[in-house]
Amino acid sequence: MDSLLMEPLALSALPEAVSVPATLRPKAASFFQHTLGKSITGVGVGLHTGAQIQLTLMPAPAHHGIVFQRTDLSAPAHPARFDSVVDTRLSTVLGDPSNPQNRIATVEHLMAALHGCGVDNALVLVDGPEIPVFDGSAADFVFLIDCAGRKTQDAPRQFVEVLRPVRVEQNGAFVELRPAPIPHLQLSLDIEFSAKAIGKQDFALELTPQTFRHELARSRTFTLRQEIEALHKAGLARGGSLENAIVVDDDQILNPAGLRSPDEFIRHKMMDAVGDLYLAGAPLRARFYGHRSGHGLNNQLLRALFADRTAWRFVPPKALAARSAA
Repeated sequence: MDSLLMEPLALSALPEAVSVPATLRPKAASFFQHTLGKSITGVGVGLHTGAQIQLTLMPAPAHHGIVFQRTDLSAPAHPARFDSVVDTRLSTVLGDPSNPQNRIATVEHLMAALHGCGVDNALVLVDGPEIPVFDGSAADFVFLIDCAGRKTQDAPRQFVEVLRPVRVEQNGAFVELRPAPIPHLQLSLDIEFSAKAIGKQDFALELTPQTFRHELARSRTFTLRQEIEALHKAGLARGGSLENAIVVDDDQILNPAGLRSPDEFIRHKMMDAVGDLYLAGAPLRARFYGHRSGHGLNNQLLRALFADRTAWRFVPPKALAARSAA
């Protein structure tokens, strides 16, 4: 768990919205903010609590961002931001340090789906302490978003452009953001596990709605068989099963249906990173590199980035479109 706390950034006080000429709108749809077309509800089991949890995704106005709200508590909502993260042990947890009960765990798969599908503004209502795990991937969240539809809003997106490299290291692992002359987030990641079924894997991707759907969304979370007992003793993974996680026993995959792709492990780790990085509060315009990274390092990277005001800036879509076309 990262104990570093920061003052929230005034993401609501963004540069005044710029108008995009009508002649650019057909070509610049990705530069407009989007919300959901309607509200939609799903019910599933919490990975760590094992409880049945109801999740509702609701449309929200422009510049609202992604916000999480517990409906079973009379407590403040949580902006989906890096400085709302209170724990990164096995999942990314949003919470209020002054009220330990008011927390929402396992937000990363839903955040990845919202990021990958280009949803800027939504209110997420949940009646328990974590987001349902569904099948352990982002696929069911993408399905819910597709069923709700996406609505274009008459306001431009704001991108966070990385201006210089920012790097965080810990125990031989590292994560890094670098400037990139492209409109989309590029990701490159590698992992290494002693379990022979996983071993060393690497993957690279430019994030678009198409690449997210086809390359990352169906990749499931995974665990090692020898770690399951310890997780249960710690009160975690109570809702875990072969229906919502890959279980690895050295060189064996215990799930009867096997893997969805030979490198499903690295693809899931990258999907996690897509969700964690959307806690920047806006899409990143950068290259992301990760070596054996996880939720904790991903969160520390965003904290390091936003702690240095010279390392980033907001880019209005009009300026971004002009420079991308140059």
